[in-house]
Amino acid sequence: MSTINPIRPSPIAGSWYPANAERLVAEIRGYIDGAVLPNVTGDVIGLIAPHAGYFYSGVTAGYAYRSVQGKVYEGCAVFSPLHDYLPYDLMTSAHEAYGTPLGPVKIDHGLVDLVSKKIEERAGVSLQHIANDREHSLEIQLPFLQQALVNPFWLLPVMVRTHDPYTLKLAAEAIAEGLEGKKVLLVASTDLSHFYKESEAKELDAVMLKQMTSFSPEGVLKAERSGTGFACGAGAVALMLWTARFLGAERVTLLHHSTSADASGDSSRVVGYGALAVTR
Repeated sequence: MSTINPIRPSPIAGSWYPANAERLVAEIRGYIDGAVLPNVTGDVIGLIAPHAGYFYSGVTAGYAYRSVQGKVYEGCAVFSPLHDYLPYDLMTSAHEAYGTPLGPVKIDHGLVDLVSKKIEERAGVSLQHIANDREHSLEIQLPFLQQALVNPFWLLPVMVRTHDPYTLKLAAEAIAEGLEGKKVLLVASTDLSHFYKESEAKELDAVMLKQMTSFSPEGVLKAERSGTGFACGAGAVALMLWTARFLGAERVTLLHHSTSADASGDSSRVVGYGALAVTR
C-alpha cells in the first residue's frame, strides 16, 4: 500500500509558473499591480480566473486577484475542472496541503468531510479523494491567492467533471450550507475557447462571458453544450456560481478578457481568458 505524501508536491512549478519564490512573487505582483479595475460594487465573494501558464494568462488573472488584494478571508473554496480522466463527478484532494514555492496551503479536511457528507445526502454523489494528481487548473490559482490575500487561509478544493445541472445545483446548495457563516472566497478556474482564430475566439468568448455576467450557471452549461461558447471549466464555473447565489451573491462583473495572442503574437490558434468578480 503506497503512502500519501502529506503535502502534494507541485507538478507544474518551474514550467507553468516560476519555481523560485522571489521570482514568483515579483511576477504575480507585476500582474496584480498592473491591473486597472472597472467599478466593482459590493463585497467580492467569488472570482472566475484563468488557468493557463502565467506567461499566457497571468495578466488577466491579475485583474481577478486585484479585486481581492489585501482582503482577509478565512478560507478559499477553489473549483476547477479535472483534465485527466477519472470516473467521478466531483473530487477533492487526499493530501493535507498543496505545496507551492510560497509554502503549503492547508486543506481543511474537517470542512471537506462535512461538505462531502452534505453533497452525498443532497445530490447522491460522493466527493472522491484523489492523490498525486497532476491537475494544474486548481493549483495554479494558489500562488495568486497566497500573494493577494493578507492572512493564511484554509482550502476547500473541489475538482469537477460533471456538467449535469441537477447534480451541480444540489451540490452547490450542500457546499453553501457547509460554508454558511464563514468568510470565504469562492474561485472558479477556467479558460475559455481553445485553438480558434482570434477573431472567432473573441465571438465565442463573448457568448460565454455574457452567460457569466448574466449570473447564469444554466447558461454557462448550455453554451458549452451547444458549442456557442466554450469554457473547459464550465462545470466548475456553474458550481461556483450556484454556490455564490446560495450565499447571497447578486452580481457578476467582467474585469478583463484576453487571448494567448496578446502574449505570444500568434493569432491563428488562440486560447481565451476571462477574469470576473462575483459580489453581494
